[in-house]
Amino acid sequence: MLSPVQQQARRLATVSNVNPHSKGPLDEYDERVHSHQLRNDEHQRGLVQSLQDLHDMLSEYNPPKVVHPSIRSLRPRSKSWIGSLFQGKPSKELATQIPPNLPKGLYMYGDVGSGKTMLMDMFYDTLPPNITSKTRIHFHNFMQDVHHRLHVLKMEHGDDLDAILYVAADIAEKGSVLCFDEFQCTDVADAMILRRLLEALMTHGVVLVTTSNRHPDDLYKNGIQRQSFVPCINLLKTRLRVLNLDSHTDYRKIPRPPSGVYHHPLDRAAVSHAEKWFRFLGDPENDPPHKAVQKVWGRDIEVPKASGQAAWFKFDELIGRATGAADYLELMRSYHAFIVTDVPGMSFRERDLARRFITFIDAVYESRAKLVLTSSVPLYQLFMSPDEVHDALDSGRSKGDVALPADGEDVDDVMRMMMDDLGLNMQMLKSSSIFSGDEERFAFSRALSRLSEMGSREWVERGLGLEHRGGKGEKEGWERVRSRWREDSL
Repeated sequence: MLSPVQQQARRLATVSNVNPHSKGPLDEYDERVHSHQLRNDEHQRGLVQSLQDLHDMLSEYNPPKVVHPSIRSLRPRSKSWIGSLFQGKPSKELATQIPPNLPKGLYMYGDVGSGKTMLMDMFYDTLPPNITSKTRIHFHNFMQDVHHRLHVLKMEHGDDLDAILYVAADIAEKGSVLCFDEFQCTDVADAMILRRLLEALMTHGVVLVTTSNRHPDDLYKNGIQRQSFVPCINLLKTRLRVLNLDSHTDYRKIPRPPSGVYHHPLDRAAVSHAEKWFRFLGDPENDPPHKAVQKVWGRDIEVPKASGQAAWFKFDELIGRATGAADYLELMRSYHAFIVTDVPGMSFRERDLARRFITFIDAVYESRAKLVLTSSVPLYQLFMSPDEVHDALDSGRSKGDVALPADGEDVDDVMRMMMDDLGLNMQMLKSSSIFSGDEERFAFSRALSRLSEMGSREWVERGLGLEHRGGKGEKEGWERVRSRWREDSL
């Protein structure tokens, strides 16, 4: 057991990275299994594969140079004409956007004994050699350090200084990979600054990896002004890959994949994401993956990869072809789960593709099937680009149709809320000129709402025969209900 001094040193470690043999997490896991330190476990191996995916992306990552904002640029602009003369022209933001090549970090959560510390050790100790420095710290200690830095800056430069951006640059200079142990938020002072702090770190190219004992949605529950913390939760869910470390197996003893059913962007992890879900939702042992053909009115629909009741398509293979509602309904009769990969963002230039995809989403939803996606953009950007949403928001706010933004709220926050609020979605879309009428606006709004529901844990786990939900009996009972329901509706 580590002494208090050793524990403190470990929590505050910012060190040069040394990995002379370029070992990855999977190599380390295999060595431990071979030496009988660990038992080969399929669920645990799947989690280590997620670490390996990030390791591989980091091996090709070239972090941007950290550029410090000046103290002057972080002061509020003078409202007086005379003051503005002395301040000169406003300086441009040195870094305003998260780099597009920033690898998606990890948020690993689970109960005590789920292996959080071991997995973090394995990842941190095998970072690729091109990552020259790395930081690991207990989250509570990290926030204490941040508040101390903010206090020192404000004592020296005044309370009106926007010190978060300066502190974030200081931290980013220490290392391009920042690992937190036991991420949590119990203090309103932390809650008020966390979103901007984490986003600023990402803006400087810092990759975040964290463990926690709870899902992001459960952070700061019942906290003071929790609504102000929701943007931070959304940032974590969008910019980090959320992994459930607690093992849930089905009646076949196959572990449920640790991540949700939707993944973006189209990185290395997207491939393993689709493969894990296809194996889980299909039946590769009794029905190995194969091509299949379904007939609709004498016409063939090719299924590139099928197994059991699961079908796997690339977006272009399913939506890029001249398919329609009849084709999708026939697929729903044959399959209960669909993996669709390489889904692009669809702006007004791709309206035909978007309409076809929405027809497919409706068919999946109405047949109560499962849907797994890998996409180039977050779901809330599937049908409207950020620029299109920004223009629609400006128009809606000028007309009074859409509420003014809350403190710290940006376009992404509004787009995320659209996923869960059909009413807000319709209000916002009515302010856009890119839809041809109320019927089309409603279809796009409903598709976002349905995608949100189909991504919920309740929807995903229903009827899968997970042991904690009733095993094979639960699966067979749901299949009978679904079969009767489909006979009445399709």
